Amino acid sequence: MEILSPAGNLEKVKFAILYGADAVYAGSQDFSLRAKADNFTQEDLTEAVAFCHKHNKKLFVPLNIYAHNRHYHNMKDYVLQLKKAKIDAVIVSDLGVMDFVKSLAPEIPIHISTQANVCSINSVKAYQKLGAKRIILARELTFKEIIEIRQACPDIELEIFVHGAMCISYSGRCLLSAFFNNRSANLGECTQVCRWKYHLMEETRPNEFFPIDEDKHGFYFMNSKDLCLFNQLENIYKAGIDSVKIEGRMKSIYYISAITRAYKTKLNNIINNTKINNEFWNAELNNVSHRIYSEGFFNGFDENDTQNYESSTYIREYQFVGNIINIQENNNEIIVTVKSYHKIETNDEIEIIFPDHTQDLIIKNITIYNEDLIEIPLSKPNTIFKLKFSKIKLPDFGIIRKKI
Repeated sequence: MEILSPAGNLEKVKFAILYGADAVYAGSQDFSLRAKADNFTQEDLTEAVAFCHKHNKKLFVPLNIYAHNRHYHNMKDYVLQLKKAKIDAVIVSDLGVMDFVKSLAPEIPIHISTQANVCSINSVKAYQKLGAKRIILARELTFKEIIEIRQACPDIELEIFVHGAMCISYSGRCLLSAFFNNRSANLGECTQVCRWKYHLMEETRPNEFFPIDEDKHGFYFMNSKDLCLFNQLENIYKAGIDSVKIEGRMKSIYYISAITRAYKTKLNNIINNTKINNEFWNAELNNVSHRIYSEGFFNGFDENDTQNYESSTYIREYQFVGNIINIQENNNEIIVTVKSYHKIETNDEIEIIFPDHTQDLIIKNITIYNEDLIEIPLSKPNTIFKLKFSKIKLPDFGIIRKKI
């Protein structure tokens, strides 16, 4: 079973692969449903594919917007770029886009997006007849329905989402963002209006806003919890699912790396029939920024299990400080160069997670240096800083975080 991770840019592709992903999905701003994700240039795409293939991994590209006439001219050039880059599949939801890709690049395998709302055996078979290699099943399916589809359709790849943000709308098809902001979620421009706090106004009383609060935080009646099927992974594996997908192309490299690492570790233990410290790895899933977790529709629909009516805020226990970009040995010490995203201060307690470490390395009483190795009291966000340690063995890639 494949662990499929998100990657919003070239750097995230590399971290996802190094932290355990068997494949990544990475798209353009124009034709995927994450218009705010970083754009992949042709050079980036070529390098990303080469990096994945060097590690015997795969790269899939979403083309899953519901395309209008105006999109197809530019899409032609893009599909030809994908063909040249030798990507491993495209992810589509629009039948017109599917046919368009097949006509230009018939050698590129087709995966059917969750946006296509595939909920039944009949739909799977219909897409299979049209040439689809893989179906990404709708998130509204129960595990019982997934098993029924697997048994009835044994000769097509099936993929399901196991982790990340869920949507109030059916398989992500939503018009709220277009209604409020003239930005269509179905073209990748969702502004998350389902997460907003709402009040009620009576027509004859303009500017008098009546709260529809459940409590002091408001009434977030469209706010979905985050999906987490980590504890169901063994059942999913035994059911014969080909790929499990992590949502989050807009997330940080810390999020992508930590979540990928947890799912890959658990899958390896399932395959090898070895024990895993579930308490530790569930804690790791909680150590990244997330909403309240839910198993979604896996065991049937329960609105109290899928919706959070109290708040749309994230749970944050750790802050992503930065990632290691270079390690140098210097006599009896090592100098670690860090690309920072948030500040740290001398005497902070930080942790470094690595791709192949099952436990975090905790480092206290750090001393921070600028690029000239002059001691400084704190690092600023979006800068390069250095740390010096007594000589210990560290891998080249590491993620630094600190407790909030």
